[in-house]
Amino acid sequence: MKKKLEELQKEFLKKIKSLKKVEEVEALRVKYLGRKGELTNVLKSLKELSDDEKRTVGKKANELKKLFAEKIESTIKELKERKIAESETKTAIDITLPGRRFQRGSFHPVTIIMGEIMDIFATMGFEIEDGPEVEEDYYNFEALNIPADHPARDMQDTFYISDDILLRTHTSPVQIRTYLKKKPPIKILAPGKVFRRDADISHTPMFHQIEGFYVDEEVSFADLKGTLEVFIHKLFGKNANIRFRPSFFPFTEPSAEVDVECVICGGKGCRVCKNSGWIEILGCGMVHPNVFEAVNYDINKYTGFAFGMGIERIAMIKFGIDDIRLFYENDLRFLKQFKARMK
Repeated sequence: MKKKLEELQKEFLKKIKSLKKVEEVEALRVKYLGRKGELTNVLKSLKELSDDEKRTVGKKANELKKLFAEKIESTIKELKERKIAESETKTAIDITLPGRRFQRGSFHPVTIIMGEIMDIFATMGFEIEDGPEVEEDYYNFEALNIPADHPARDMQDTFYISDDILLRTHTSPVQIRTYLKKKPPIKILAPGKVFRRDADISHTPMFHQIEGFYVDEEVSFADLKGTLEVFIHKLFGKNANIRFRPSFFPFTEPSAEVDVECVICGGKGCRVCKNSGWIEILGCGMVHPNVFEAVNYDINKYTGFAFGMGIERIAMIKFGIDDIRLFYENDLRFLKQFKARMK
């Protein structure tokens, strides 16, 4: 029996030296120390020996059991440490290499222009007001002097959700919502998304507008003209050429459109300005008395002006962009050009 134990010891030590995986060591443990293992069988057979042999063989068998267990434990630990070391070597960081710079993000050009416009009007005392993008027909049309049979509705190309619910076609509904909850004097700027069924190089189904309005006693068209001239010269420079043209909007009377000389062609004519040398940037006018009556404002006491502009169009002029679709293609080569304009 002692000879059997010596053979098991030599066999075990030889095999464990050649093992390369933790799974193989575990299999070796089961072979020698498992319930039906080689050494376990020896221990089970001790009852067949004499008392002297039991003491001698039993002591040796227990020493081997302890040796095998310790050897298995140390081998598993060694193999795991070796695996970790190899993994670290493969994924090691070379600290002598130059660092990788994180790319700095940038504001979208539409966001940049919207921020500049709000900053300019903030210096003139305008406050920011917001309104829902999914709007009721009453606020989007009816209260703005655009009844159901008004031809101006055909110009809006509206996305209707139901007969009375729609995606707002302009930010003008914020006027009505503000008038109903506040009393003059009111000086408000309302930026936001609007929606119309239109798409080409200068129009998109979703775009951004900023609505502005000022209501108080004795507000005149001269106040409107002066306010917009200050705004345009701050945005485009004091030498920017501008012009006011008579126009029509149901919610203002009198009404006008404001043009800026095309910066892409310098007023010579191109496809963006439709060869006119001018680009329309906003519409404006004095708030129509019918709008004031819809919100119970005293038309004999209060007057006011309103204006609205498309942010994308102004961004195209400011940055010399000739296709509005570039704003929404998510092309990083295009968007990265505006990093220098971050504040």
